[in-house]
Amino acid sequence: MLSDIFLHALTSYFVVIDPIGAALIFHSLTAGHDRDYARRMALRSTVIAVMIVLSFAFVGELLLNKLGISIEALRVSGGMLLFMTAFNMVTKGESGRTWQRGREVDISVFPMAIPLLSGPGCLTLTILLFSQAPFGMGSVALVLAVLVIFAWTLAALSLANRIQDLIGRTGDDILRRLFGVILAALAIQFIADGVRQIMTW
Repeated sequence: MLSDIFLHALTSYFVVIDPIGAALIFHSLTAGHDRDYARRMALRSTVIAVMIVLSFAFVGELLLNKLGISIEALRVSGGMLLFMTAFNMVTKGESGRTWQRGREVDISVFPMAIPLLSGPGCLTLTILLFSQAPFGMGSVALVLAVLVIFAWTLAALSLANRIQDLIGRTGDDILRRLFGVILAALAIQFIADGVRQIMTW
């Protein structure tokens, strides 16, 4: 039974987080920078996402209820912020992506950890899984699934920057704008899903 809980959670998290898709977007956000920067952002993004997910696993539902915030509202706000990032990816040049006034911009919290790796969908899934799992070993199986999926995600993010060596500057520019459009569509989907749920209240 514990193995069933683990495999179900692992599959669900893989679909929601999409490590490969996240790695492609991560590459677009870090392309043009050295590998040390990408490595630091990958590790920091993953660690922050794990902390957020595990926090929501045990206190998320209580916290949102206390604040009067619904997952649907979280989905809409996350989608709006994500759309801003997508807009910049499509319309701005390389210098406008992860540098400001000569300094690196930390992308680990936004948009990587929130809302890409631990967005409303992931947090909703976490609350549902942990609320339904048997107390004790069931929670242990779910925590293990979270750690495994984010270990895979970290590996995917760490390898993403190597694509830059294969595709060159022109290919990088094309991919950045292409994934910016895809990211914008994902953001609109977040907003649409949230609004749809709010309208059914």
